[in-house]
Amino acid sequence: MAHARPLIVYYEHPDWFRPLFHELDRREVSYRKIDAARHRFDPASAGPAGETSLFFNRMSPSAWKRGRAGAIFQTRDLLGHLEALGIPCFNGYEAFVLETSKALQVSLLERLGLPVPRTRVVGHTGVLAEAARELEFPLVVKPNIGGSGAGIERFDDAESLERAVESGSIFAGVDGVLLLQEYHSPRDGSIVRIETLQGGYLYAIRVHMGESAGFDLCPADICRTVDGSSLESAACPAGAAKAGLTVERFTPPGWLLEGALTIAREARLDVGGIEYLESERDGRSYFYDVNALSNFVADPVRVVGLDPTARLVDALLERAGAAVGPGAETVAAGRRP
Repeated sequence: MAHARPLIVYYEHPDWFRPLFHELDRREVSYRKIDAARHRFDPASAGPAGETSLFFNRMSPSAWKRGRAGAIFQTRDLLGHLEALGIPCFNGYEAFVLETSKALQVSLLERLGLPVPRTRVVGHTGVLAEAARELEFPLVVKPNIGGSGAGIERFDDAESLERAVESGSIFAGVDGVLLLQEYHSPRDGSIVRIETLQGGYLYAIRVHMGESAGFDLCPADICRTVDGSSLESAACPAGAAKAGLTVERFTPPGWLLEGALTIAREARLDVGGIEYLESERDGRSYFYDVNALSNFVADPVRVVGLDPTARLVDALLERAGAAVGPGAETVAAGRRP
Protein backbone atom coordinates (compact mmCIF):
# COMPACT_ATOMS: atom_id res chain seq x y z
CA MET A 1 0.00 0.00 0.00
CA ALA A 2 1.39 3.42 -0.97
CA HIS A 3 2.38 5.88 1.74
CA ALA A 4 0.74 9.30 1.76
CA ARG A 5 2.97 12.13 0.67
CA PRO A 6 3.46 15.01 3.16
CA LEU A 7 1.51 18.24 3.08
CA ILE A 8 3.61 21.31 2.23
CA VAL A 9 2.86 24.57 4.06
CA TYR A 10 4.44 27.45 2.14
CA TYR A 11 4.48 30.54 4.35
CA GLU A 12 6.36 33.76 5.10
CA HIS A 13 5.08 35.46 8.28
CA PRO A 14 6.88 34.18 11.40
CA ASP A 15 3.91 34.30 13.81
CA TRP A 16 0.54 34.06 12.11
CA PHE A 17 0.54 30.32 11.45
CA ARG A 18 1.59 28.98 14.81
CA PRO A 19 -1.98 27.73 15.49
CA LEU A 20 -1.93 25.85 12.17
CA PHE A 21 1.40 24.18 12.91
CA HIS A 22 0.24 23.35 16.43
CA GLU A 23 -2.89 21.63 15.10
CA LEU A 24 -0.94 19.69 12.48
CA ASP A 25 1.52 18.56 15.17
CA ARG A 26 -1.29 17.64 17.55
CA ARG A 27 -2.76 15.34 14.92
CA GLU A 28 0.67 14.00 13.97
CA VAL A 29 0.13 14.97 10.34
CA SER A 30 3.11 14.51 8.04
CA TYR A 31 3.93 17.98 6.74
CA ARG A 32 6.83 20.12 5.66
CA LYS A 33 7.34 23.87 6.10
CA ILE A 34 8.80 26.00 3.31
CA ASP A 35 9.82 29.59 4.06
CA ALA A 36 8.63 31.52 1.00
CA ALA A 37 11.19 34.28 1.50
CA ARG A 38 14.10 31.82 1.31
CA HIS A 39 12.72 29.46 -1.32
CA ARG A 40 13.99 28.85 -4.83
CA PHE A 41 12.61 26.62 -7.56
CA ASP A 42 13.77 25.02 -10.77
CA PRO A 43 11.38 25.72 -13.69
CA ALA A 44 12.55 22.45 -15.22
CA SER A 45 11.19 20.36 -12.34
CA ALA A 46 8.52 20.20 -9.67
CA GLY A 47 11.11 20.07 -6.88
CA PRO A 48 9.89 19.13 -3.37
CA ALA A 49 6.34 20.16 -4.31
CA GLY A 50 6.24 17.25 -6.74
CA GLU A 51 6.31 14.89 -3.76
CA THR A 52 3.49 16.48 -1.79
CA SER A 53 -0.13 15.47 -1.36
CA LEU A 54 -1.10 19.16 -1.30
CA PHE A 55 0.72 22.50 -1.57
CA PHE A 56 -0.86 24.97 0.89
CA ASN A 57 -0.05 28.57 -0.04
CA ARG A 58 0.14 30.89 2.99
CA MET A 59 2.24 33.63 1.38
CA SER A 60 1.51 37.12 2.72
CA PRO A 61 1.09 40.10 0.37
CA SER A 62 2.41 42.30 3.17
CA ALA A 63 5.81 40.59 2.89
CA TRP A 64 7.17 43.79 1.31
CA LYS A 65 6.84 45.42 4.75
CA ARG A 66 9.40 42.90 5.99
CA GLY A 67 11.82 43.44 3.09
CA ARG A 68 10.58 40.44 1.10
CA ALA A 69 8.74 41.97 -1.84
CA GLY A 70 10.41 39.71 -4.36
CA ALA A 71 8.91 36.64 -2.71
CA ILE A 72 5.42 37.90 -3.62
CA PHE A 73 6.12 37.74 -7.34
CA GLN A 74 8.13 34.56 -7.07
CA THR A 75 5.17 32.93 -5.30
CA ARG A 76 2.84 33.92 -8.13
CA ASP A 77 5.19 32.33 -10.65
CA LEU A 78 5.74 29.26 -8.50
CA LEU A 79 2.00 28.62 -8.17
CA GLY A 80 1.53 28.97 -11.92
CA HIS A 81 4.40 26.54 -12.46
CA LEU A 82 3.05 23.96 -10.01
CA GLU A 83 -0.49 24.07 -11.31
CA ALA A 84 0.73 23.70 -14.89
CA LEU A 85 2.39 20.47 -13.72
CA GLY A 86 -0.86 19.27 -12.16
CA ILE A 87 0.27 19.62 -8.54
CA PRO A 88 -2.73 20.27 -6.27
CA CYS A 89 -2.63 23.66 -4.53
CA PHE A 90 -4.82 25.04 -1.74
CA ASN A 91 -5.30 28.78 -2.37
CA GLY A 92 -3.51 28.43 -5.67
CA TYR A 93 -2.63 30.70 -8.56
CA GLU A 94 -6.01 32.35 -9.20
CA ALA A 95 -6.60 33.09 -5.53
CA PHE A 96 -3.12 34.53 -5.09
CA VAL A 97 -3.34 36.72 -8.20
CA LEU A 98 -6.55 38.21 -6.80
CA GLU A 99 -5.01 38.54 -3.33
CA THR A 100 -2.17 40.61 -4.78
CA SER A 101 -4.30 42.91 -6.95
CA LYS A 102 -6.84 45.19 -5.35
CA ALA A 103 -7.63 46.38 -8.89
CA LEU A 104 -8.75 42.86 -9.83
CA GLN A 105 -10.73 42.62 -6.60
CA VAL A 106 -12.73 45.71 -7.52
CA SER A 107 -13.16 44.35 -11.05
CA LEU A 108 -14.54 41.07 -9.67
CA LEU A 109 -16.98 42.87 -7.38
CA GLU A 110 -18.20 45.03 -10.24
CA ARG A 111 -18.59 41.99 -12.50
CA LEU A 112 -20.64 40.22 -9.83
CA GLY A 113 -22.87 43.28 -9.40
CA LEU A 114 -21.91 43.66 -5.75
CA PRO A 115 -21.53 47.08 -4.09
CA VAL A 116 -17.97 48.41 -4.03
CA PRO A 117 -16.74 52.01 -3.57
CA ARG A 118 -16.19 53.91 -6.83
CA THR A 119 -12.58 53.44 -7.87
CA ARG A 120 -9.98 54.53 -10.40
CA VAL A 121 -6.80 52.52 -11.05
CA VAL A 122 -3.67 54.45 -12.04
CA GLY A 123 -0.10 53.57 -12.91
CA HIS A 124 1.54 56.79 -11.74
CA THR A 125 0.97 59.20 -8.85
CA GLY A 126 0.88 62.07 -11.34
CA VAL A 127 -2.50 60.83 -12.59
CA LEU A 128 -4.19 60.91 -9.17
CA ALA A 129 -5.26 64.57 -9.16
CA GLU A 130 -6.92 64.26 -12.56
CA ALA A 131 -8.62 60.98 -11.61
CA ALA A 132 -9.93 62.59 -8.41
CA ARG A 133 -12.11 64.93 -10.48
CA GLU A 134 -14.23 61.91 -11.43
CA LEU A 135 -14.88 61.00 -7.79
CA GLU A 136 -16.17 62.63 -4.60
CA PHE A 137 -13.99 63.38 -1.59
CA PRO A 138 -13.04 62.07 0.89
CA LEU A 139 -10.85 59.64 -1.04
CA VAL A 140 -8.28 57.02 -0.14
CA VAL A 141 -5.20 56.04 -2.09
CA LYS A 142 -4.36 52.35 -1.82
CA PRO A 143 -1.37 50.40 -3.13
CA ASN A 144 -2.50 47.63 -5.45
CA ILE A 145 -0.52 45.13 -3.37
CA GLY A 146 -1.33 45.92 0.22
CA GLY A 147 -1.61 43.68 3.25
CA SER A 148 -2.73 44.68 6.75
CA GLY A 149 -3.83 48.12 5.59
CA ALA A 150 -0.30 49.07 4.60
CA GLY A 151 0.23 52.23 2.55
CA ILE A 152 -3.39 53.45 2.59
CA GLU A 153 -3.80 57.24 2.88
CA ARG A 154 -6.95 59.33 3.24
CA PHE A 155 -7.45 62.72 1.59
CA ASP A 156 -10.37 65.00 2.44
CA ASP A 157 -9.97 67.50 -0.38
CA ALA A 158 -8.26 68.06 -3.72
CA GLU A 159 -5.68 70.44 -2.26
CA SER A 160 -4.29 67.93 0.22
CA LEU A 161 -4.09 65.26 -2.47
CA GLU A 162 -2.29 67.60 -4.88
CA ARG A 163 0.20 68.61 -2.17
CA ALA A 164 0.96 64.96 -1.44
CA VAL A 165 1.48 64.24 -5.13
CA GLU A 166 3.78 67.25 -5.56
CA SER A 167 5.83 66.38 -2.48
CA GLY A 168 6.25 62.76 -3.56
CA SER A 169 5.01 61.51 -0.21
CA ILE A 170 2.51 58.98 -1.60
CA PHE A 171 3.79 55.43 -1.51
CA ALA A 172 3.49 54.09 -5.07
CA GLY A 173 3.27 50.47 -4.01
CA VAL A 174 5.39 47.45 -4.80
CA ASP A 175 4.17 47.21 -8.40
CA GLY A 176 3.67 50.95 -8.99
CA VAL A 177 -0.13 50.56 -9.33
CA LEU A 178 -2.47 52.60 -7.15
CA LEU A 179 -6.19 52.68 -6.48
CA LEU A 180 -8.00 55.98 -5.90
CA GLN A 181 -11.25 55.16 -4.14
CA GLU A 182 -14.13 57.00 -2.53
CA TYR A 183 -13.82 56.63 1.22
CA HIS A 184 -16.81 55.50 3.25
CA SER A 185 -16.43 56.00 6.96
CA PRO A 186 -17.84 52.87 8.66
CA ARG A 187 -21.08 53.42 10.52
CA ASP A 188 -20.60 53.02 14.28
CA GLY A 189 -16.86 52.71 13.63
CA SER A 190 -16.96 49.03 12.77
CA ILE A 191 -16.52 46.66 9.84
CA VAL A 192 -17.55 43.04 9.26
CA ARG A 193 -15.29 40.20 8.14
CA ILE A 194 -16.80 36.98 6.80
CA GLU A 195 -14.51 33.95 6.86
CA THR A 196 -15.04 31.23 4.27
CA LEU A 197 -13.69 27.73 3.76
CA GLN A 198 -13.93 25.90 0.44
CA GLY A 199 -16.66 28.28 -0.68
CA GLY A 200 -18.77 27.76 2.43
CA TYR A 201 -19.49 29.92 5.48
CA LEU A 202 -17.15 29.50 8.45
CA TYR A 203 -17.98 32.43 10.74
CA ALA A 204 -18.20 36.24 10.82
CA ILE A 205 -16.97 38.90 13.22
CA ARG A 206 -17.62 42.58 13.71
CA VAL A 207 -14.45 44.58 14.38
CA HIS A 208 -14.86 47.82 16.35
CA MET A 209 -12.09 50.31 15.67
CA GLY A 210 -12.51 52.44 18.78
CA GLU A 211 -10.07 55.34 18.71
CA SER A 212 -7.96 53.72 16.00
CA ALA A 213 -7.73 55.82 12.84
CA GLY A 214 -5.70 53.29 10.90
CA PHE A 215 -6.61 50.68 8.32
CA ASP A 216 -4.87 47.63 9.84
CA LEU A 217 -7.65 45.33 11.02
CA CYS A 218 -5.90 41.94 11.01
CA PRO A 219 -8.19 39.64 13.08
CA ALA A 220 -5.30 37.70 14.60
CA ASP A 221 -3.98 40.96 16.04
CA ILE A 222 -7.19 41.94 17.84
CA CYS A 223 -6.77 40.80 21.40
CA ARG A 224 -9.80 42.21 23.23
CA THR A 225 -13.57 41.60 23.12
CA VAL A 226 -16.24 44.31 23.18
CA ASP A 227 -16.72 43.75 26.93
CA GLY A 228 -13.02 44.43 27.54
CA SER A 229 -11.90 40.85 28.10
CA SER A 230 -8.44 39.92 26.85
CA LEU A 231 -8.08 37.26 24.18
CA GLU A 232 -5.29 34.74 24.04
CA SER A 233 -3.59 33.95 20.74
CA ALA A 234 -0.23 32.58 19.72
CA ALA A 235 -0.29 35.14 16.93
CA CYS A 236 -1.23 38.14 19.09
CA PRO A 237 1.62 40.68 18.89
CA ALA A 238 2.86 42.83 21.75
CA GLY A 239 0.81 46.00 22.09
CA ALA A 240 -2.19 44.79 20.10
CA ALA A 241 -4.49 45.04 23.11
CA LYS A 242 -3.59 48.72 23.36
CA ALA A 243 -4.55 49.48 19.76
CA GLY A 244 -8.20 50.12 20.69
CA LEU A 245 -9.61 47.38 18.46
CA THR A 246 -12.27 45.03 19.82
CA VAL A 247 -14.14 42.13 18.26
CA GLU A 248 -17.39 40.20 18.60
CA ARG A 249 -19.23 37.43 16.79
CA PHE A 250 -21.72 38.65 14.21
CA THR A 251 -24.29 37.18 11.83
CA PRO A 252 -24.39 39.11 8.53
CA PRO A 253 -27.65 39.79 6.67
CA GLY A 254 -28.44 37.06 4.16
CA TRP A 255 -27.67 38.98 0.97
CA LEU A 256 -24.26 40.09 2.24
CA LEU A 257 -23.39 36.57 3.35
CA GLU A 258 -24.42 35.17 -0.02
CA GLY A 259 -22.43 37.91 -1.72
CA ALA A 260 -19.32 36.98 0.25
CA LEU A 261 -19.69 33.29 -0.59
CA THR A 262 -20.12 34.16 -4.26
CA ILE A 263 -16.91 36.20 -4.12
CA ALA A 264 -15.03 33.33 -2.47
CA ARG A 265 -16.18 30.84 -5.08
CA GLU A 266 -15.51 33.10 -8.05
CA ALA A 267 -12.09 34.01 -6.66
CA ARG A 268 -11.20 30.33 -6.14
CA LEU A 269 -10.51 31.01 -2.46
CA ASP A 270 -10.08 27.72 -0.63
CA VAL A 271 -9.84 29.71 2.60
CA GLY A 272 -10.30 33.46 2.85
CA GLY A 273 -11.93 36.47 4.44
CA ILE A 274 -14.18 39.05 2.76
CA GLU A 275 -14.76 42.41 4.43
CA TYR A 276 -17.61 44.89 4.12
CA LEU A 277 -18.77 48.03 5.88
CA GLU A 278 -21.96 49.98 6.39
CA SER A 279 -21.31 53.50 5.15
CA GLU A 280 -21.82 56.56 7.31
CA ARG A 281 -21.72 58.51 4.06
CA ASP A 282 -24.81 57.12 2.31
CA GLY A 283 -26.13 54.28 4.50
CA ARG A 284 -25.29 51.55 2.00
CA SER A 285 -23.16 48.46 2.56
CA TYR A 286 -19.97 48.02 0.51
CA PHE A 287 -17.56 45.15 0.02
CA TYR A 288 -14.04 46.54 -0.03
CA ASP A 289 -11.44 43.80 0.59
CA VAL A 290 -10.84 40.17 -0.37
CA ASN A 291 -8.21 38.29 1.64
CA ALA A 292 -6.80 34.96 0.54
CA LEU A 293 -4.41 35.04 3.49
CA SER A 294 -6.98 34.45 6.20
CA ASN A 295 -5.75 34.99 9.76
CA PHE A 296 -8.41 33.70 12.10
CA VAL A 297 -9.63 35.71 15.06
CA ALA A 298 -7.70 35.36 18.32
CA ASP A 299 -9.15 32.89 20.84
CA PRO A 300 -11.78 31.75 18.29
CA VAL A 301 -13.64 29.20 20.42
CA ARG A 302 -14.39 31.93 22.92
CA VAL A 303 -15.33 34.55 20.32
CA VAL A 304 -17.15 32.60 17.61
CA GLY A 305 -17.83 29.25 19.27
CA LEU A 306 -15.67 27.06 17.03
CA ASP A 307 -12.06 26.31 16.17
CA PRO A 308 -11.56 27.42 12.55
CA THR A 309 -8.01 26.06 12.46
CA ALA A 310 -9.30 22.57 13.22
CA ARG A 311 -11.83 22.87 10.41
CA LEU A 312 -9.14 24.16 8.08
CA VAL A 313 -6.95 21.14 8.85
CA ASP A 314 -9.96 18.88 8.23
CA ALA A 315 -10.31 20.48 4.79
CA LEU A 316 -6.59 20.18 4.06
CA LEU A 317 -6.53 16.49 4.96
CA GLU A 318 -9.65 15.81 2.91
CA ARG A 319 -8.18 17.59 -0.12
CA ALA A 320 -4.80 15.91 0.36
CA GLY A 321 -6.46 12.51 0.57
CA ALA A 322 -8.44 13.15 -2.58
CA ALA A 323 -5.29 14.28 -4.38
CA VAL A 324 -3.26 11.23 -3.42
CA GLY A 325 -6.02 8.68 -4.00
CA PRO A 326 -5.51 5.07 -2.86
CA GLY A 327 -3.16 4.82 0.11
CA ALA A 328 -4.02 8.31 1.34
CA GLU A 329 -5.81 7.15 4.45
CA THR A 330 -2.77 7.89 6.63
CA VAL A 331 -3.02 11.58 5.76
CA ALA A 332 -6.82 11.66 5.92
CA ALA A 333 -6.67 10.15 9.39
CA GLY A 334 -4.04 12.63 10.53
CA ARG A 335 -1.29 10.03 11.12
CA ARG A 336 2.30 9.98 10.03
CA PRO A 337 2.93 7.28 7.39
